[in-house]
Amino acid sequence: MAARHAQSQAAGSFGATELVTNRVPGRPLVVTADPDLLDDVLRLAAAAGVEVEAAPDAAAARRPWAGAPLAIVGDDIAAAARASRFPKRPGVIIIGRDLDDSGIWQRAVDIGAEHVALLPDAEPWLLARLCQVHEGGRRHGLVVSVVGGRGGAGATTLAAALAITGMRQRRQTILIDADPLGGGADLIFGGENAAGLRWPDLASTRGLIAGQSLREALPCVGQLAVLSWDRGDYVELSSEAMTSVIDAAARSCELVVVDVARRLDEAADIAVSASDLTLLVVPAEVRAAAAAARVGARLARVAADVRLVVRGPAPGGLEPADIAAALALPLAGTLKPEPDLAVALERGEAPAGRGVGPLADFCARLLGEFTGVAR
Repeated sequence: MAARHAQSQAAGSFGATELVTNRVPGRPLVVTADPDLLDDVLRLAAAAGVEVEAAPDAAAARRPWAGAPLAIVGDDIAAAARASRFPKRPGVIIIGRDLDDSGIWQRAVDIGAEHVALLPDAEPWLLARLCQVHEGGRRHGLVVSVVGGRGGAGATTLAAALAITGMRQRRQTILIDADPLGGGADLIFGGENAAGLRWPDLASTRGLIAGQSLREALPCVGQLAVLSWDRGDYVELSSEAMTSVIDAAARSCELVVVDVARRLDEAADIAVSASDLTLLVVPAEVRAAAAAARVGARLARVAADVRLVVRGPAPGGLEPADIAAALALPLAGTLKPEPDLAVALERGEAPAGRGVGPLADFCARLLGEFTGVAR
C-alpha cells in the first residue's frame, strides 16, 4: 500500500463521500474535479458500504467540511484548498496518481493532510479507512467460539443453535464454520445450494474488509448469514483471512458464532483468541473428558474466557461438576438429553429453531448473560 504519512501543519482538510446534492451528516467528503479520481473513490466507498458526499471544488466543500468524518482531497484541488484557508481538522487525506511528483508532499502539508494516498497502490489502505468510518473502526459484537472436546461432541449443533437463538432474539448474527474438515454448517439448515460466498472464495483475504459487504455476500438462511464451505477440495485457511473475516463480522453484527475445529491450527487459534467466550463441549463420558483435557489446555493458552458445556449426564456417566473440576474450567451449563433433536436434524430442522427444549433454553440463558457485551 502506498499510503504514507504526510507531515501536517497548516489549514484545511477534505474527505470522501457519494455524489449527492444535499449534505447528509456523517458522510465522508471527497473534493475533486477529476472524474477518474472521483470514480475511484466512489468505487471504494461502494465496496466499503459507505455513502460519500462529493464536492467538485473548494467552494462546494466549505459547508460540509467541518462535519465530515473523513475528508479526501484530490491533488487537483490542493492549491485551491490552501487558498480557501479552511479550518484545520483531523482526518484529511490527499489523493493523487503521479508517483514521481514529489511536490504532493508539500501540498499535503499546506492543506494539513495527515496522509498522502497515491492510487492505485493505496487503494487497499483507502478502502480500509472508509470501512473504519462506516463501521466506527471498532468491534461491537459478541464473538463466541464453540469447540468439541472430542469428535462428535455436538459442537457444530451448539454453534448453530446459538446462532439461531441470536437471530430469534433479533440480534444481527453471522455463523462462521471454521472447521475445514467438517461437513459444512450450511448443511444443518439445508442451505448448501444457497447463493453466496464460501470460504474458498475468501481464503486469501487479508486486511480490513467491510462488515456489511461481507454479510450481504454470504448465503442466508432466513436472516442468518452463514460462512461455510463448498463441497470441493480441502482449502487451508490463513490466519490473515480468519482475522479479516472475524473482525469484519464483529464490527457489523451483534453476535458472531464460530464453529472451531478440534485440530487447533493457526487460523483456529486466531478465531479463539478473537472470541469473547469459548465454549468447550464435552459428553459426560470418561474418554471424552480425557480427550477434552488436552483440547482445554490448548485453548487456555489463547482464549480470553473458556467455559465447559457438558452433554449429559448419561446414565452411569460422569457428573458435570466432576468434569469441570477435572478440567479446571468453569461450567457454563449442561445440555440435557433431547431425544427428538437427532430426528429433527435429519429432517433439516435447525437446532433450537422452535425456541423450545433443553438446547434452546441453554442458548437463550447463555446469550442473556452476555447482553450488551462489546469490546
